[in-house]
Amino acid sequence: MERMQQHEQIDLADLEVPEERGGAGIGRRRFLTGLGAGAVALGARVALGADAMGPVAPPSTVSAPPRDFGPHGAPNVYFWDADVIAVDPSFYGLAQPNAPIQRLWTGTLWSEGPAWNAQGRYLVWSDIPNNRQLRWLEDNGRVSVFRMPSNNSNGNTFDFQGRQLSCEHLTRRVVRYELDGSVTVIADSYNGKHLNSPNDIVPHPDGSYWFTDPPYGGQLYEGAPDAPGGPTNAHGKLKQRLGQAAEVGSLKRELPTNCYRVDPSGKIDIVVTEDQVPDPNGILFSPDYKKLYVISTGKGPGDTGPGGKGNMFVFDVGSDNKLSNQKLFSDFMVDGVKCGPDGARCDVEGNLWCSSNAGRSVGYSGVTVWNPAGKLIGRIRLPEVCGNVCFGGPKRNRLFMAGSQSLYAVYVATQGATPG
Repeated sequence: MERMQQHEQIDLADLEVPEERGGAGIGRRRFLTGLGAGAVALGARVALGADAMGPVAPPSTVSAPPRDFGPHGAPNVYFWDADVIAVDPSFYGLAQPNAPIQRLWTGTLWSEGPAWNAQGRYLVWSDIPNNRQLRWLEDNGRVSVFRMPSNNSNGNTFDFQGRQLSCEHLTRRVVRYELDGSVTVIADSYNGKHLNSPNDIVPHPDGSYWFTDPPYGGQLYEGAPDAPGGPTNAHGKLKQRLGQAAEVGSLKRELPTNCYRVDPSGKIDIVVTEDQVPDPNGILFSPDYKKLYVISTGKGPGDTGPGGKGNMFVFDVGSDNKLSNQKLFSDFMVDGVKCGPDGARCDVEGNLWCSSNAGRSVGYSGVTVWNPAGKLIGRIRLPEVCGNVCFGGPKRNRLFMAGSQSLYAVYVATQGATPG
């Protein structure tokens, strides 16, 4: 059997060294600053040594023995968390020493859209199948229902004025929650045709909003199927109005899967077509807003188009908001495993922190970290699939990770580049 090609990766937990005692010993700080080619060689030697001994057992979910991420589990005993992995030495400057991954809460059916409210110091995220938004408070770790029903909201963020933006699957629209508590519909159609199921959204400093519109909300689990004759209910066998409000269930899919820009006046334009990026999902800007990254996920329900392949594309953003120079940023193949991305955020240095869905390839779900050139530099392993991420905390130096059923967080040595 052909062996999978292995990346040279360094497990930061293996680099623990004793504290300095009266000048004896290297000391953690001096040791870490001295890491370089020797550390890379050490990680490579460990990986290659295991491979040379014959077939390797499938990777564990995370650690061996299995780790309890819960609040009553044993504390992390390593200076570096064992599940924060440097694939390249440049990741040492981004991973925070002595900062364990923490499971903050569990109990969702499918988590998505984490977003940080800086003024309120809370995190909001979506539990799509349960039709609710949840809120985690930083002061005491309490989780409560923030909005229910949420219209099966998916992606959330906060704009530069501190207003929450949400992409709603059920109502096929993007809304903004105003500071006075009212709700504004930002977009629900294009050229007179209803949107599919807006998924993820990002604000721009010029006051515009950019969002993706794949078809994933057109299913029973995360929204509502099409009315009879639509792609997700072609033969009309599904009763799309069951369990829904009276006004829900009359719509069919009418548009390709595009990306849109809504300017401050409300004008909506297509910025990325389905031919360029089929089934667009996550979307984000570089810190200088000169690059736009769009994730193309797998084929959606009833999708007759080209379908995504679990990769990411990058575009140059012109001063006129026109996109050009489309390139494949990454296919997200890591050690021969497809680490399918969903959502992502940039840090202030332009590195991309991307959620990872590796399916049954346990040990590869969580987060992958890439530099602006598209090189994998680090990974964060979680015991479940990760749907999306965001930076938060008062210093915006905490990475929140929406796992399939749980919320995780870890402090990092950098900051998120954008609000929300």
